[in-house]
Formats: sequence, structure tokens, C-alpha cells
Amino acid sequence: MYQIVKKRRLNPSVTLLEVSAPFIAAKARPGQFIIFRVDEKGERIPLTIADYDRKKGTITLVFQAVGRSTKLLAALEEGQSILDLAGPLGQPTHLEGIRRACVVGGGVGCAIAYPQAKALFGAGARVDMIAGFRSKDIVILEQEMQAASNRLFITTDDGSYGEKGFVTDVLRRLIQEGGGYDKVIAIGPTIMMKAISDLTREYAIPTLVSLNPIMIDGTGMCGGCRVTVGGQIKFACVDGPDFDGHQVDFDELMRRNSFYRQQEQTDSTHICRLTGGVARG
Repeated sequence: MYQIVKKRRLNPSVTLLEVSAPFIAAKARPGQFIIFRVDEKGERIPLTIADYDRKKGTITLVFQAVGRSTKLLAALEEGQSILDLAGPLGQPTHLEGIRRACVVGGGVGCAIAYPQAKALFGAGARVDMIAGFRSKDIVILEQEMQAASNRLFITTDDGSYGEKGFVTDVLRRLIQEGGGYDKVIAIGPTIMMKAISDLTREYAIPTLVSLNPIMIDGTGMCGGCRVTVGGQIKFACVDGPDFDGHQVDFDELMRRNSFYRQQEQTDSTHICRLTGGVARG
């Protein structure tokens, strides 16, 4: 059992939980994830480790309640416990040698982008961070992202906060102003990561993306999280979740991620047991 030591609502649908998990906290690195089960009847759901504290023995999870299991997780309170946590899983992000980076997060993806920026900033790199949201009322982790970057730019689709527009608008401007980035890291909706990768390809800037395909076992055995990268089949749970954005077949990934969308939208009685893959990203 893994006790919840802190709970914080970041917006109406996004929750932050700090969970006591000393063995995971001791080994966790930016980019890795866990798989949890709320109870003995629960499904296995992947969530990225948004932060960790080795001294306290805790990990931080930030997630959107989009399916049955994430809604059950969001209903837990401080002092209550999660039945199972397996991790850290996946390959940690390789940040060595990066001296100047732009880290881009979209929506809940900012919870995954934040630890990347924090690690780079803590290692002495110059970090610009761009965080995109639909509107002001769903902005999350602003103070944390501000503390983990030299400059933070927030965009909203409707212009209710920060700059009106998309993260690609700000990134293009920063590049043209002489950003000189060694690496761009983009984490968020698949269509956003595709747009970022298309943009950075124009300027030959190496780009890392964190993929969130449907994931079930987290060990590479089920094959559900397969993605095509550089013409080869990879498994996001063991080969990733980070990949070269210029090599990812985003069109295939978007088709696979939307495979069950019709059932989810039309069958009000359907409880999708695969929606946790979305929650991770």
C-alpha cells in the first residue's frame, strides 16, 4: 500500500498527489513513469512521475481524471492509500550535454515537461519554457515552471492569460530571435508534438518528444504501445517514452490513439479500460 501524503487540486479536472514510495523515489529520474492500481479490482494505468523527493521517499503524480481509474484515484484523500505502484518504468530522459534548451508543454503535458526543465535548470543549462493551455482557468504548475526556467512563456488559445495563440508561435519567434537551442523537448497532445517537430525540422534543431500510446502492461510484452520511429517498430514502455520527434510517425500514432474513440463517445455505458494511456500524457 502506498499512502497519499499530499493532495492538491490544480484545476477542476487535474489533481496532484504526493505519494510515499521510497523505493521508487530512490531510483526515479525525469521521463520515467509508474503503473498503478487503485484497488484489487483496478486496471493498470501508467502515469509519468512529475517529481520525486529522495529524502522524503515520495513521488509526485499529476493527472487528469479522464477514465474510471483516474477518477477513482482523484477521489482518494490524504491518508488513504493506493494498492499498487510499479516503477520506475521506461527509459529516463537523456539530458547530458544540453546547455541551452526550450522545453514545451501542452496542457497536462506540462506536468511531464516540468521535471525535464527542472533537471536541466538544476544542471546549469539555460532553459526557456513554453506552456500552452486552452484558457486561464486550466493553467497548472505556473510557479513550479517559473522556478525551473530562466524564462517562462504561457499561451492560451483564447487569450485569457499570457499570450494568445499556440506554443509553436512563441517557439518560432524565440528561434528567430536567436534562441540557439541545443535541444527542444516537447510534451503534450500528439498533434502539438507533431507541429513542434515539423517546426524544429526547418531549423535542424534536435527535438525530443514523450509519447503516450495505449499502454497496458508496461513491460513490452503486450505490444499495445508500439510506435514507428525511423521506420522501425518501438515500444514506448521499454524503448521510450522519449523519442526523436523528427523520426516519429505521428500520423500512425494518432490513428492508433483514436482507435476506440467512437465507442467512448457513443456508448454511455462503456467503461474504457485503456484510457490511462491518455492520462500519462
